[in-house]
Amino acid sequence: MQTDLAPFIEELLALILEASEKPVPGGGITRTEVLFGNASRLQLDSLDALQISMAIQKTYGIRLADSKETRRAMMSLEGLAHYLIGRGARPTKS
Repeated sequence: MQTDLAPFIEELLALILEASEKPVPGGGITRTEVLFGNASRLQLDSLDALQISMAIQKTYGIRLADSKETRRAMMSLEGLAHYLIGRGARPTKS
């Protein structure tokens, strides 16, 4: 069964931007765009990852176990959405 991820991805983007206190870069963020590292236009760092993972735990009740798991899960918005859905998360907004 194919799920439309667009609403969940928009919700995750808002959560990431709020938790990291970053603005949306010009042109927005694509669902497959890299979120961390040199190729990232958001320029998220390890402190941002910690803040985002805490926001995910508070919002969805899902704890990212360690930094390697966090890094893998947060490669892109789409990757994060699939990771969280695989662990039972659902969008909080309809």
